[in-house]
Amino acid sequence: MTNPADELLDVVDAQDRVIGTAPRGEVYRRGLTHRCVFILVRDAQGRIFTHRRTAQKLFAPGAYDCFVGGVVGSGESYAEAAVREAEEELGVSGIRPEPLFRFLFEDGAGLSWWCDVHQAVWDGPVSPQAEEVAWHDWLTEPELARRLAQWEFVPDGVETWRRYLEWRAS
Repeated sequence: MTNPADELLDVVDAQDRVIGTAPRGEVYRRGLTHRCVFILVRDAQGRIFTHRRTAQKLFAPGAYDCFVGGVVGSGESYAEAAVREAEEELGVSGIRPEPLFRFLFEDGAGLSWWCDVHQAVWDGPVSPQAEEVAWHDWLTEPELARRLAQWEFVPDGVETWRRYLEWRAS
């Protein structure tokens, strides 16, 4: 398996235009703007796949998230990355994420990335990728709301959830 820090990413500007490429480790170290996908996955009962990231993750190790997803590889489209990331993290095949909206996330410490948000329904078993997911469960929205107040969630996931609720209400 290749080192995630060596994965080549597109570097983008404030309008999400590609301006270069760099290894993920360098992108993170230099705070270069890049692209990510976020997929909100629900089961047939409407519960949300929620998980804790492994301690080996480069960003927010051990934090919880209510989205599956990750970085968009160099030359990869958001749609391709959404399918790849959802299938990898859930350990499934045939998932069809639906695009919802996109925004530029800025963490306040000089890091930023474009977040392409999708949703999907998965009504089968999951076998989460052990390198990515340390724990998982399907939570109702009220359960997720309680956990967001109790557990440490990834900051971009918290912001994406907030924006998702606003998008859904509009």
